[in-house]
Amino acid sequence: MDLPKHDSPHLHLVVATPEELLAQQNANSTEWRGTLSLEAYLRREEHLLDLPLTRNGGLTAWMLVYAPSDSDSRRVICGCESIKKKALIAKDGKLEDGVAHGVASVFCPPKFRGRGYAGRMIEEVGKRLEGWQVEEGERSAFSVLFSDIGKTFYARHEWQPFPSAHIALPAQSTEQERGMPAVRLLKDSDLAELCKADEKLMRSNLARSSTSSGRSTVALVPDPATFQWHAAREDFVNGELHLCQGSLQDRRGVIAGDDPGSRVWCYWTRLWTKPQDEAPSTLHITRLVIEDEGNPAKVDAIAALLRAAQSEAKASGMDEVQLWNPSQTMVAAARQLAPNVEMVHREKASIASLRWYGEGSWENVDWAYNEKYGWC
Repeated sequence: MDLPKHDSPHLHLVVATPEELLAQQNANSTEWRGTLSLEAYLRREEHLLDLPLTRNGGLTAWMLVYAPSDSDSRRVICGCESIKKKALIAKDGKLEDGVAHGVASVFCPPKFRGRGYAGRMIEEVGKRLEGWQVEEGERSAFSVLFSDIGKTFYARHEWQPFPSAHIALPAQSTEQERGMPAVRLLKDSDLAELCKADEKLMRSNLARSSTSSGRSTVALVPDPATFQWHAAREDFVNGELHLCQGSLQDRRGVIAGDDPGSRVWCYWTRLWTKPQDEAPSTLHITRLVIEDEGNPAKVDAIAALLRAAQSEAKASGMDEVQLWNPSQTMVAAARQLAPNVEMVHREKASIASLRWYGEGSWENVDWAYNEKYGWC
């Protein structure tokens, strides 16, 4: 076909049919399937569509299509997906519930690149998401994506880069050091209670920290559906490729302490890469929660969690443990284990980017709890 210009009136943003989504998954598989075969990748995507986070319209497949007239069949140019998420917005001491969307699987076939199509699609998707799946009484707060092509492209289309840093610890089999707090494994059955406690604490912290800044602070809610989605991706890959000895299911993280109000815990997920990839296989700490962060003793408890994560990473065939955008307390704990740990500021991969729909400029917005659990 004769390729249209990126501003052609015959290009339209649409919700994909099941057939169009399958065709797009076949096309984007070389970039997004990782260690999986094409057939396994397609099964994983089908499996992930039937989770609490994504089913019943939780995931929307968007396509930019070319349709010269109503009588012509449309042709998919490029596509992406969005996942509806719960959000919180705080300003001047007031806390509000809202809707956010995470954008993922942005893909334009090589034959269509360099023509402005992806830019048009992502800009239109950003506008559409402002009112997408927002019910009466709800507020569309913001949308996020995690760029693997640097900071410039998405910023040109109003998706601004936010802090994207991490620390890394090597995977290693090490016993808990004498004097470290004891930890226990977290299982799927722990999610509901801990997520409830986490959200309650998050709400309190956001309302308190926003009382006098005049800025808006936003966060994605760390609910059970989000962690179940991460766990399902991991379980599928390991079950398909048998990358680890024994089952990793129901080994979701670790917790130190038993008394509510004084506990520290973290969840994790594993990401295996191909041997030829430059990126290491990584155990990502998706969320680290400190119920009493002002207590200096929590540094030792966090160190115990990180030590357990290192051992879990080694047993899982990982190269390292990553913790995104850690607090000073978390960095201090990591340096108990590896004194030379330094913050890595990412410039190309997994750039946390946010499109703001609220009042004022995005420059007056803080993204709190910008951790791996928000990635999709």
